[in-house]
Amino acid sequence: MTKAHITAAFLFGTFTLVVLSMAWLSPAISADEGAPAIGGSAFAPTVPNKLPVPNNAPNGMVWIPGGEFSMGCKLPSTGYCTAATMNAVNDAQPIHRVYVDGFWMDKTDVTNEEFAKFVSATGYVTGAEIAPTKEQFPTAPAENLVAGSVVFTPTAQPVPLNDYSQWWRYVRGANWRHPTGPDSDLQGKEKYPVVQVCYTDAVAYAKWAGKRLPTEAEWEFAARGGLSGKTYAWGDELKPAGRWMANTYQGQFPVKDTGNDGFAGLAPVAQFPPNGYGLYDMAGNVWQWCSDWYRPDYYTWLKLAGVIVARNPPGPDSSYNPDDDQPQHVQRGGSFLCTDQYCTRYMMGTRGKGDFDTGNNNVGFRCVISANSWQAVVSEAARN
Repeated sequence: MTKAHITAAFLFGTFTLVVLSMAWLSPAISADEGAPAIGGSAFAPTVPNKLPVPNNAPNGMVWIPGGEFSMGCKLPSTGYCTAATMNAVNDAQPIHRVYVDGFWMDKTDVTNEEFAKFVSATGYVTGAEIAPTKEQFPTAPAENLVAGSVVFTPTAQPVPLNDYSQWWRYVRGANWRHPTGPDSDLQGKEKYPVVQVCYTDAVAYAKWAGKRLPTEAEWEFAARGGLSGKTYAWGDELKPAGRWMANTYQGQFPVKDTGNDGFAGLAPVAQFPPNGYGLYDMAGNVWQWCSDWYRPDYYTWLKLAGVIVARNPPGPDSSYNPDDDQPQHVQRGGSFLCTDQYCTRYMMGTRGKGDFDTGNNNVGFRCVISANSWQAVVSEAARN
């Protein structure tokens, strides 16, 4: 079951589940026979590119040098390993070598303030602000064809964690301006990450800004901050010296987030220390959209195809998830709802996914731009 089915449940009063068949992957990945072979569990050192940092940094962005690294996730070797932790690594293996070129990346997730400028300049209307149509849902009652989105709703008491429709619900009027419904707004939250944006909305913003969404490989290289094989973006301890390093969920899920990390629910951007590349919130707070289609078997396919080092991989050619009938894109980083009771995908290398046309109140995004693309912008500005 996925969040798309929660929307369907609101429209029809029922849930549906369709299992898709396998589809062919893109052969666009290249192999480098001079590199070490793919391993199932070993991390090799990250080898960053040694090129100098380009001049004229884009506003609000940091340089990510790119290079070769080990991508994926393995179970932590220390600490208590929960069922949620074991489940989180299922689609993040085998660990494999990847190379990415250098690029610029936003220091933080795109904020409400930044997204509002985009909407003001373009008149863009997000997916959550558009009502479903009779053509899309011909058998849905007309009174249910209303704009809205999916919102996390705490339960009144502990519940079994095998059915997330218990804590996610479709809310009329929920959108980026009203993240949890009509009674919420953005007053005083200009520096919070924009949420309730679907993949299509994120792509539209990125194009307007002259940027793009990161590939999954770019995102993970950047998130690791130059470290190799660490459990988290900052190292192997969840709370080094007792210090919280990310906005996650404390307390009994999904009843009450006690906010031991300083925030019960969503936090403004950049409230925790940056990683080694100067990036904030690469774990927790909000999930971040990536450009890749999602497939749980993608890493396995790379190994079976004999790929030694995947160079600038764009991801698979199509989406496949046996638990969802909607096309899905990769999400990374986890959110303020992640907890070792249910979802530990704030762990480095773990993967998330979301229906391309669905947003919710714990998903946002950040953008990247290649060195060549930014240089072209700088050169054009100089000519003018």
